[in-house]
Amino acid sequence: MFTANPFTALNTLLTPGFMQGYIVLMLLAVVFGTLYDVLHDKKLTFFRQDRRHARAATRHPPDFAALIAIVAKTISHDIATFGEFCNWQRRVSHVLMFYGFVLYVVSTVMLVFGYASVPAPPLWPLLWHLGALLTLLGGYWFFLFLRVNVTHDGHSRWRLVRADLFIVLLLASVTFALLFDIVALAGNLIATGLFAALYLLFTTLLFVTVPWSKFAHMFYKPVVALQRRVEDADGSSSLPEPTSPGGKRCPPSHT
Repeated sequence: MFTANPFTALNTLLTPGFMQGYIVLMLLAVVFGTLYDVLHDKKLTFFRQDRRHARAATRHPPDFAALIAIVAKTISHDIATFGEFCNWQRRVSHVLMFYGFVLYVVSTVMLVFGYASVPAPPLWPLLWHLGALLTLLGGYWFFLFLRVNVTHDGHSRWRLVRADLFIVLLLASVTFALLFDIVALAGNLIATGLFAALYLLFTTLLFVTVPWSKFAHMFYKPVVALQRRVEDADGSSSLPEPTSPGGKRCPPSHT
C-alpha cells in the first residue's frame, strides 16, 4: 500500500490529463484566491501603511548584516518551526500539518505528472502516504484539542465557525484521499468511484475557498513576522515589551 502510486486507480475513472489539468487549476485557485484575499481585505494596503509608519518611527536602522540575521531568524524560528506559538502543543501540531501537507502536495504533483502511465519508484508513494499521515496527525490533534474557540472560549469541539473552514476541509480532503487509496486496493470499483468523488470534492473546496479560509495565512504571515522583527530591531515597534520568559509576547490564544 505505502509504495504503490495511489493515483493509478484513478486511470480507470479519469484520464491522466484530467488530473494534471485539475492540479493546475487548483494551484491557480490558490494564487488568485490569495491575491483576492490580500487585495479585497486591503491587507496589502495595511502592510504598506504600517511599514511607512514604522519607518517614520525608526530610531536606529539595522545595517545589512543585521538585516540578514533578522531574515535568517525569521526563517528558522517563525517560519520553519512556528515560533510564534508559545504553547508547544500548538507549535508541534502546526509543524506536523505544515511539513506533512508540503510532502503530500509535492508528492502528489510528482506522481500525477511524472508517473501517470509508468510505475513510480517507491519513494514518492511512501512520501505521499507519510505526508498524508503527518497532516492528519497534526490536524486532528489541533482540531479536537487545541482550537481557540474550544480551549479558550469553552465551545464544543463540534461547533464550527468560519475560522475552522480551512482545517475542516484539509482534514476531509486528506482523510478521503487515504480512504480512496484503501478501497482502491480492495478492488471495489463502485466504492473507489465514491471515495474518489468525495476526495476531489473536498480537495476542490479546500483550494477554491482560499479567500474565506485561513489558507492564505501561510503565505503572508511570514511577511508579518519579518516586519515585526525589523520593527523590534530598529526601535519602531508599537507592541508592548514581552513579559514572558524568553522574551515572547503570548496572547491568550497562543498559550
